[in-house]
Amino acid sequence: MAGKVVLVDTSILIDFFRKTDKTKTQLIKLVDNGYLFSISTITEYEIFVGATIAQNAYWKEFLQRIIVYPFDTNAVTVAVDINNQLKQKRKQIDIADLFIAAIAISNNLLFATLNKKHFERIDGLKILE
Repeated sequence: MAGKVVLVDTSILIDFFRKTDKTKTQLIKLVDNGYLFSISTITEYEIFVGATIAQNAYWKEFLQRIIVYPFDTNAVTVAVDINNQLKQKRKQIDIADLFIAAIAISNNLLFATLNKKHFERIDGLKILE
């Protein structure tokens, strides 16, 4: 799978930011295995909402170097379908997670997260193990 683009969840970026030894993070493991990582605009939003003023410069520089996939019309359609399926099963997830998954599916991307419990509920989402 070397060179394959993977959409990473907010949890992976937060883990990378917080750990002193970056070599032990899932993000570095992805890179070491030849994956190119990207994020969604939803993750970008979550990062900046949770960042302090002092952290904003770090995140702006970090995010300038990666692909950021938008929540566009295709993702909206996928999100509505996913939500309807989850609602029928009574297994709905947080709206931000729903939108991130929809972006991954609508762009046919692998997905990496540290929060597999919620995302495993979504049919068609290719979660990287």
